This record gives sequence, structure tokens and C-alpha cells, in this order.
Amino acid sequence: MKFKFLVIIAFLFFSFNAFTQHMKEGFSYLETGKNQKAEVFFRNILKDYPSNKTARLCYGRAVGLNGNASKAVTLFTDLLKDFPSDFEVKLNYAESLLWSKKFPEAKVYYQTLLKENNKNFAGLLGYANTLSNLKEYKYALIYVNKALDVLPGNPNALTSKKYMYLGYAYQKQQAQDYVAAEALLKENLTLFNNDKETLLNLANLYLISNQFNKAKDTYNILAKNPENKLSALNGLALVSHLNGKEKDALKISKLAFDSLSDSNKALIQQTTERYIQALIWNKKYKAAQILIKDLIATKPNENWILALRATLNTYKGDFKKSLKDYNNILENDSLSFDGNLGKANAQKASSLYVDAYDSAQKTLSIFKNQKDAINFINILDKQFIPFVESKTAYSFDNGNNEAITSLVNVTIPLSTKLQVNGVYSYRDSKNTLTLNEAKANNVLIGISYLLHPKINLRTHVGITDIKAKTTNYTQFLTDFVFNLKPFKLQTLDLGFKKQWQDFNADLVSRAIEQNTLYANYNVNTNFKLGWFTQYNYTWQNDNNQSHLLFTSLYYNLLSKPVLKAGLNYQYITFKDQVPTIYFSPEKFNVYEVFLELVKNQKGKWFYNLNVATGLQFIEDQPQQSTYRFQGKLGYNFSNRFSVNLYGLHSNIASATAAGFTFTEAGLRLKWDLFKKPIFRK
Repeated sequence: MKFKFLVIIAFLFFSFNAFTQHMKEGFSYLETGKNQKAEVFFRNILKDYPSNKTARLCYGRAVGLNGNASKAVTLFTDLLKDFPSDFEVKLNYAESLLWSKKFPEAKVYYQTLLKENNKNFAGLLGYANTLSNLKEYKYALIYVNKALDVLPGNPNALTSKKYMYLGYAYQKQQAQDYVAAEALLKENLTLFNNDKETLLNLANLYLISNQFNKAKDTYNILAKNPENKLSALNGLALVSHLNGKEKDALKISKLAFDSLSDSNKALIQQTTERYIQALIWNKKYKAAQILIKDLIATKPNENWILALRATLNTYKGDFKKSLKDYNNILENDSLSFDGNLGKANAQKASSLYVDAYDSAQKTLSIFKNQKDAINFINILDKQFIPFVESKTAYSFDNGNNEAITSLVNVTIPLSTKLQVNGVYSYRDSKNTLTLNEAKANNVLIGISYLLHPKINLRTHVGITDIKAKTTNYTQFLTDFVFNLKPFKLQTLDLGFKKQWQDFNADLVSRAIEQNTLYANYNVNTNFKLGWFTQYNYTWQNDNNQSHLLFTSLYYNLLSKPVLKAGLNYQYITFKDQVPTIYFSPEKFNVYEVFLELVKNQKGKWFYNLNVATGLQFIEDQPQQSTYRFQGKLGYNFSNRFSVNLYGLHSNIASATAAGFTFTEAGLRLKWDLFKKPIFRK
């Protein structure tokens, strides 16, 4: 009897050992990530051993890790019913809640497990990962450290810790707490020396916070590892672009592009994308278009390629084509950042402002607190914020004329289409030789309405009240103009205005009414050349008439700051010549060369300098040399208040001034009345 019992024990032992050896194959599949094979393997095991706890556990893990999280939850729920006090089963059930992204439930369940055993590594790490998924990074780091106290150096826990730091830093970055984000990323680098992802996140933080030199230094650290060189070069090209050094950006990007191999598809895409962007930044549109065309031929519906083509068309001013590509991107992926914000930019450039707001808000609903989207909305808001602008100036010429001018303009946009404004101006002019003096008070009310994305109507009506030594009068003023965009990169203004001559005291006293039909036409190109033309036809109540033609052909030498050079030509003719009253030649020609330097108002300081010289021909008189200096220097005290000083000095003859030298200096102030447009809460 004893012998028979021993035989049974031996049989069971060898059977269990054989079963365990057979299970090792499935364990190996799980350990090496071959989850589909593991799922099939343990499903077959369960056909013969349906109640085996280990097989059921392994099958549940294989199912969950193979992507069917909800089924895994069901399997572990059934296991819990059969083994309600088994801690290993509880741990696997908790992990299945993580797989199925039931993070709040997982958090509560892990808390109960840790009350049962607060030294269990899997429980501590699972709870830390749950908190991380809930973006509770501060506490997640506490518990991952507790897990590492149990198993020091565990690679899974260390990997989790790294990504917790990255997530925590990104959370601070989104809240624009850049100092805290930087500290977290640097702490991560002390734990994971020169980690690629951490360095990339740190460099990106510096880009977002406009710390371009720090971003450059970080990319240079990244480049020390040959495996990261392409990523670093792509980043350095972007830094150069943001610093306004487009040629450097292209040089760096071309180096990266020429170094490409077939080893990493993601890196190939990133590098190709940056190189094409650099070509676009440098206005090498033809080269960019050829590369994009080749990419489209092989991958006609890839979002990143469509985004490049949309960017190219935006730079070329073809916003209709850009919108089409952005819409295609959103058809492929409605959550695309490039698609949503790119569409907003194209809509803004097309004067589709309401649509642009909607697209930007959609971007923010997907990407919470995204800085580019917030900046876009702020810039768009700036366009529609009510403001007050004032100007005070003093001018004089060599005809003994002096004048003090002041102007106040209040503009209130009531919607993205409609704005109203009021203008008050005062001019006190006198002649120090004749002692003649005149004062003019002008009041105007204006309306501007966007009739169509390519047609804006602007009107002003008002009165001028003149008080001079020899006469007083009050007269009607008007100015209305259609601002048109007939073709891409072109603008055309067509207008009419009625005004009363108030340049100097003698002319004010003569009550000369001027009615002018005018047209301004500007053409930009994609090859740095531009052309502006102005034509005025004026008839006056003294029965005189005049024609003025001004045209300017210019070339953009630099974009940041803007530097352009060109040629100007001006022609004036009057029907009647009354030189003793005002400058009214039968024919007047001016030929100029000019240079203009402009820094826009995005920074604290802004400026504009225009210098010109040439020759003028007054009827049949000998040629005379000309010069003109015009400048502006301004400062933004805040986002809502700016000041600039300006000056002008010229010896070019004018249709209103009899002298050949004229000087004006003034001060302009601009103040935004509110932080937001009044039609947006």
C-alpha cells in the first residue's frame, strides 16, 4: 500500500514537472514580447487544463498585451472570482485596468493592494504608472522611487521614472512655468546622462520660451553622440531660422539632408521635412516644389508632405491651395496639429477671420494650452482690439511756413467685418514773413466694412472748420476707398476724397477745394521683386486740374530686418500754372534711387529708415539734385502701449509746397483700450 502511494506521488511529480517544462515555451513568448504566439499557446493549454491558474494568468496577460484589454479585464475578473485572495491575481487584474485605460478605477484598486502589501514591487510600480497616466506626476515619482527601493536598478521602473519626469516637465511647460520645466528636465539628465529624449525635450522647451542660445547649446550636446547627429542638425537649423539666420538654416539642413541613409525612416522624414522647410524659408521655391512633387508622386496622401506643400503655397501667397491641402490633412486626421493651426493661418491670410478663430479654438481643444495656437489667437485678437492713436508734429519749409499738427484717432472694431472710428485733427499754420496765420479743425467719422474676403470698403465723412486772417469757412470732407485683392500677392485701392488745402496759411486763406480720384496698385512676387504705382487725378474749385503718377520698383535684399532698394519715378502736371500761389508746373519729373531698412514691431524696439537721392526736372529748368531722409524709432512699453518718434527732411518739390526743402518731426502714441476685442469674451 505504501509502495502504491509512493508510485502515485512520483507520477504526479513527474507529470507536474513535464507540464511546467511544457509551459516554459509560453513563458518565453511572454518574456520576449511575442504576445500573439503566447495567446495561441496558452489558449491551447487551457483546452487541456481549463482550471489551471498559471495558464489562465498567462493567457490573460497575453490577451491584454496583444491589444485586447477589455477581454483581459474579463478574464482576470473571472480569475478573481475563483481566487479572491490571491495577490498575484489581484496584481494582474489591476494591470489589466491600466491596459484598458481605466485609470481612475486602477488608482483606487492599487490603493487597496498597497494597504495589503506596501512593499510589493509590482504593486508600487503599477500604482506609480497609474498616477503618471492620470498626470499626477508629483506622486507618481514618489511611488516609483518606493518601487526602486524594493528593486534597485530595475530597468522597467527606471524607464517609467524617466517618462514621468518628461511628462511632469511637459505639464509645467504647458502651464508656461518654464523654470520648473527646465529644472525637471535637468534633474532627469542627472539620472539619465545625455538621454536623447530628455535633451530633445529640453531644447524644445528653450525654443518655446525663446531661449535660442540655450537651445543651440543643447542641440550641440546632443550632436556629440554620432547616432543623434541628424536630430541635432535638424534642431540647429530650426534655431537658425528662429534667429532670422535663414542662410545658416539652409546650410545646416543641407548638411543633414546630404548625410541621409536608409537606416531610419522617421529620421529620413524629419530631415527631408526640415530641408524643404529651409528651402522655403530662403525663398528657393522652385527647388522646394521639385522635392515636394517627387514626394507626392510616391506618397500622394501623406500628411507631412501635404503640410509642406501647404506651407510652400502659403509663402507664395496662394492661400486657396493651402486651404485645400489643410482640409485634405484634416480628412486624413481630424486631430492633426499642423492641419488645424495651418488651416487657421491660411484662413486668416484669406481674411476669413471667423473661420480662423474656429480653427484655432479647435486646435486648443485638442492641444490644451498649446503656445503657438494661443499666440495665433492673441495676434488675431490684436487686429480687432479698439485703440487710440495720437500724433503731434512740427513742420517747416524754406518758404517761411511753419505748422503744428495734432491728431487723435479712435478705432473700434465691432466685429471681424465692421469697424467704426472717429478722427479729430488740428493744424495751426503760419508764415513768419507775411505773418499770415490759419487754424483748421477737422472732425471725421469713418466706417470700414469687409464686403468680401477680397473687398473692403472704407469711408470717412466730416467737416473742416477754418479760421484765417482774411476768411472763415466750414466745409464738407469725405474719403471713400475700395481695398481690393484682385490676384494673389496684389492689392489695389480705388478711391475718391474731397479735402480743403491746409498745407500753409496762405493756401488755407484761399479756400481751395480739392477733389481727387486715386488708385494705388501694389504687386509682390516670389522672387523678391516688388512694384508700387499710384495715380491721382485732382480737380479744384479754382478750375485747375492736376495729374500725379508715382511708381516704385524695388528689390528685397533681406527679410529680417527688411532691407530693400529700388528706383522711384514721379510725374506731376497741372492744367494751369499759378506759381505765385502754389507749386503748379506744366511738367515735373523726379528720378530717385532709395534704400529702406525696416524692423517690425514684434520686439521691444522697432524702426524704419528710408534714404533716397536723385534728380528732379521742373519744366525746362536745369536738372536739380534731390535727397530725402525719413525715419522712425519706436518702443513697445507693453503689449498694449507703444511710442515712436519720426522725422522727414526733403528737398523734393511738392504739389502743395512752393519751397524745395521741407522738414517735419513728430511723436506718435498708440494705446489698445482693452485686452481683447469687444465682440469676444
